[in-house]
Amino acid sequence: LTGISVGLFNRVVLGLSYGGGNLIGTDTPVWNKEPGVAIKVRLIEETQFIPAIALGFDSQGKELYIDRLGRYAIKSMGLYAVASKNYEAWGDLSFHGGFNYSFERGDGDNDPNLFAGLDKSIGPVADLLAEYNLGSNDSDHGALGRGRGYLDFGIRTSLGGGLTIGFNIKDVLRNQQDVSIGTRTVKIEYITYL
Repeated sequence: LTGISVGLFNRVVLGLSYGGGNLIGTDTPVWNKEPGVAIKVRLIEETQFIPAIALGFDSQGKELYIDRLGRYAIKSMGLYAVASKNYEAWGDLSFHGGFNYSFERGDGDNDPNLFAGLDKSIGPVADLLAEYNLGSNDSDHGALGRGRGYLDFGIRTSLGGGLTIGFNIKDVLRNQQDVSIGTRTVKIEYITYL
């Protein structure tokens, strides 16, 4: 999955992404049905007592796109609202939580969903990440999930000059029916100012 995001006015982010699965290995590549688009607007800035609050839309799901269900293996966020609060605790400690409503409803499951995450810095070199997606929009009808939700862990480190690399273990609870061990991913990110 590749993507680009552009921040505008310190409060608005626009994004575009595209990708596919089975690009490494002997299986036939499976390309996403269409590009993903995203917009996020920070409505409230964080204060000492109030979390930052953002609203957004993201049509990019995760893993393979499944034509017969009209959805990604892990549904896109769709419309979402999220609150984030940061603390100083032997470095940075951040908590995030929100809800979303995905428009990938070809499987007949159109429930709203909840998610939460945290990240903790390890000195100036790395961040530990954890997130949990309740997966309530993937629990009945043509569901791919087992009702456990999606638990992911990761570590991210800066290589300098705006370049970061992250390693993730996804679906640790083996929520997806065809997963025997958490999926492993590598994420490379480059941030610069124009």
